[in-house]
Amino acid sequence: MIDYTQLYAGLQHIPALRTWLTSLPQQIAEGLDPQRWGDLPDWQAALDGLPDITPSTVTCANEVRAGRADDATPEQLAQLESQLRKLHPWRKGPWTIFDLLIDTEWRSDWKWNRVAPHMEPLENRLVLDVGCGSGYHCWRQFGAGARRVIGIDPSAKFVAQFYALKKYLGMDLPVDVLPLGIEALPANLRAFDTTLSMGVLYHRRSPLDHLRELRDTLRPGGQLVLETLVIEGGLGECLVPEDRYAKMRNVWFFPTTATLESWLRKSGFTDVRTVDVDRTTLEEQRSTDWMQFESLADFLDPDDHNKTAEGHPAPLRATIVATAS
Repeated sequence: MIDYTQLYAGLQHIPALRTWLTSLPQQIAEGLDPQRWGDLPDWQAALDGLPDITPSTVTCANEVRAGRADDATPEQLAQLESQLRKLHPWRKGPWTIFDLLIDTEWRSDWKWNRVAPHMEPLENRLVLDVGCGSGYHCWRQFGAGARRVIGIDPSAKFVAQFYALKKYLGMDLPVDVLPLGIEALPANLRAFDTTLSMGVLYHRRSPLDHLRELRDTLRPGGQLVLETLVIEGGLGECLVPEDRYAKMRNVWFFPTTATLESWLRKSGFTDVRTVDVDRTTLEEQRSTDWMQFESLADFLDPDDHNKTAEGHPAPLRATIVATAS
């Protein structure tokens, strides 16, 4: 079911991306290598076991929803839920598939509602979503009018989750999630009208290198939408945790918004603006029946939710928009 034929055909008609086809199939094959992902056969089996149901309606505009319960038999609905649960944990969403609510760890729709008003209109734009997870925001971008959305995330499980949902949202639609990191993109691509990087920067050892990589994905005048963890403070200040942050291992830099704006200007962006700063709440990130592991409540100081379990400032997320020079 993980089939990129439609994507390859579509890229033939985008001159700025056509040359990527010389390396992309091999990159995808390496990203979905069973030697790297020992559970991949199980995820593929879950995809193969999904029932064939034709949804009566599909929407990606105000929510991501496919079909109604009466589109399927009770047996099909039970099979659907059983197979989707084999892809646990579900991190980003929510999704409603034949009235089955996949109540994910993150209320990604809340983030979208904060970010979307500050984006350039997406009608007919070519969009790249870096670190997209299972693709929730990719579908919302398509629902807002994007002509093609390409999400990239190195986790093969997220790709499997995306394809489980695409089966019902529309296999022929120009929305794809690839098992790649940003380093797999051709250098100095300068192709996309809009690039999103949300929840990625603090995982990068060199944040300025990441910002340059993002700039190089965008055509001159294209828009970057960057969302990341920040701290309060002034220009030049930055938290660099020596060990974990909110129990996360792979974290590096948490700048202030003023510092981050300076980094962006140094990395080739203009019109740099902080458009939203929002503290993550226990309602926005939490354990659910579809994500039964620890979540934000477990990552904070139990006596003071203004601090992480390690004593750092609790998660504060900022959204910055900027224009590629």
